[in-house]
Amino acid sequence: MKQVHFSLQNYNSYGIKATCREAVFPENIDEIKHFLSDTSPFFIIGSGNNIILSKAHYDERFLIFNDCFKKFEIEQNQVLKAQAGSELKKISEFCAERGLSGFESFYDIPGSVAGAIVMNAGDANMEIKDILIQVTVLNKATLQIETKTTEELNLSYRNSLFQKNKDWVILEAWFQLKPSDEKSVRNHMHKIKESRWIKQPRTMPNAGSVFKRPKGFYAGKLIEDLGLKGYQIGDAAISEKHAGFIVNKGNATGQQIVELIYYIREKVSNKYGIELEIEQDII
Repeated sequence: MKQVHFSLQNYNSYGIKATCREAVFPENIDEIKHFLSDTSPFFIIGSGNNIILSKAHYDERFLIFNDCFKKFEIEQNQVLKAQAGSELKKISEFCAERGLSGFESFYDIPGSVAGAIVMNAGDANMEIKDILIQVTVLNKATLQIETKTTEELNLSYRNSLFQKNKDWVILEAWFQLKPSDEKSVRNHMHKIKESRWIKQPRTMPNAGSVFKRPKGFYAGKLIEDLGLKGYQIGDAAISEKHAGFIVNKGNATGQQIVELIYYIREKVSNKYGIELEIEQDII
């Protein structure tokens, strides 16, 4: 499905008002190939949970996996096969119902399978690389489908080869799960959710942690110690609940969020000599 002059407000978790010249929601691989065969500039987004739309309008095309490519199933030997747009929460619930362990840490992480792989999403206990077996990708340069093992993807803390190689579009992924029982899996899921909701501003539009954790420190603690909780530019504000998050208090623009990010980085650099690395994708 293709739409022109499309509003992206509902396709980014900050709720930023922005439009694009053209948005395509692919229903099959042939439609993705057709999209990629056009040489004009484009962006690919999933559920929009880790992006900052820095412009009010984009002349670039958007390939959006939010409403498509959402199928997943259990294959032999507790292996989960999931398409790129599959939601982490729905997969977690699906696995819990079947007494399969492995996806608990991703239960309360908003986002899609592809986004989780690109960012190597996770928490202190587990990252997506710990259960990922392989992915299939569509090579933009050749329009051929290729299989990549976990080892080939250079997955590290909030990083992967996909962040450097924009020629690959993730189509499907396979994950190794373990047998357990539904009660144990659900207890783990809800403990993780409760812990996150206590600490994080889950009731306000945001895109998760803004910065990667600097070695030996916590970005949120550094920002809080500078007395910056609540500081805002326009409607973009440093969360009062967790200083590592920026929230949209109403009508924040992407530019206000970006300006606030660079303000924080400058303050932390001047005070501590630490250069905070941005975790979110500014486009």
